[in-house]
Amino acid sequence: MEVKHIIFDLDDTLYPCTSEMNKSISRNMVQFVADFFHLSYDEAVTYRKTHIKGHASTLEWLMSEGLTDAESYFAAVHPENEAEGLQKAPELRPLLQSLGVPITVLTNAPSEHAERVLSYLGVRDLFTAITDIRDCKLRGKPYPGSFEIALQRAGGTVADTLFVDDQKKYTAGYENIGGTAIQVGTGAGSYQLGLLPDASQIKMVDGGRTIHADSIYDLPTLIPTL
Repeated sequence: MEVKHIIFDLDDTLYPCTSEMNKSISRNMVQFVADFFHLSYDEAVTYRKTHIKGHASTLEWLMSEGLTDAESYFAAVHPENEAEGLQKAPELRPLLQSLGVPITVLTNAPSEHAERVLSYLGVRDLFTAITDIRDCKLRGKPYPGSFEIALQRAGGTVADTLFVDDQKKYTAGYENIGGTAIQVGTGAGSYQLGLLPDASQIKMVDGGRTIHADSIYDLPTLIPTL
């Protein structure tokens, strides 16, 4: 494969999943669930874990349960000061520059979150585009439409664009449209797109593959072997 473009996931991919911001996002999601269903925080932890199965994201699950105001969810989960929970990563910019191809972001979060994170990390100017959950009409990864929009913005095709994410369910989505994906970190184990509520609408394409890497810092040595 000749890699001419790379689409990156944002959260837990461009920065470690152990960040305080990541923990804050998770707490905010659970608190929103607790408020939405009138549960205690601890009850919401269990309720979300049990009921989110078969959905691509917490937002998708909540919308299936009657949430109509996605903007209230975004505001609660991603407050303006959220990037304060990140650590600077001076090694990130040289890494991204070393890749030598145009790079973009595809995230299931809103664009303001992506802007904050990329700006805080000092790499916003390196990314030619951000495709967020609103661009995907609230149907983000792993649905094919999200990747199609991201590919259009990247200016690439499935054949020449690498997708990098930490979650197996999202790399599986790209693999199933025929693309090459790299799953970084531990991710979420195995995942079948058949678990999604409307998986019958997803047509699988042969030729896709997912390769595991410990982190994005393995990319410079991994890409030439694809």
